[in-house]
Amino acid sequence: MTVTLDNPATVSAPFGDRFSHVARLALPGGALLVLSGQVAVDDTGTVVAPGDVRAQTERIFELIGALLAAHGATFADVMHVRTFMTDLADLAGYADVRSRYFPDARPASTTVEVSRLFLEGAVLEVEVTAAASGGAVR
Repeated sequence: MTVTLDNPATVSAPFGDRFSHVARLALPGGALLVLSGQVAVDDTGTVVAPGDVRAQTERIFELIGALLAAHGATFADVMHVRTFMTDLADLAGYADVRSRYFPDARPASTTVEVSRLFLEGAVLEVEVTAAASGGAVR
């Protein structure tokens, strides 16, 4: 087994380079991808649409899509989604946007409410686990 830690060029580097966006475990015929939690930030690290769950969900899934694509995967390869929200009253807005990224199969899921996230104005953080078939890191 080979583990690769990666920060694809398609997504801005993590804050202070303290962690990797993707941990990839090579397996026969593919790989297991574990993505770090993503928050809605632009390329400079500024929170997008502070307090707006729908806009933040869109941005987060854009980032996740780019990370998956860099490893030859798509949303169809996602096995599990873990979501941290600062207010579960925003769940309907989050679910509405999220459902567009998973129109057919619904991955296993965990959603929890937390008292706060590490960036002021961020209302959710999402991490995913996916299974990529074949291909190497792009």
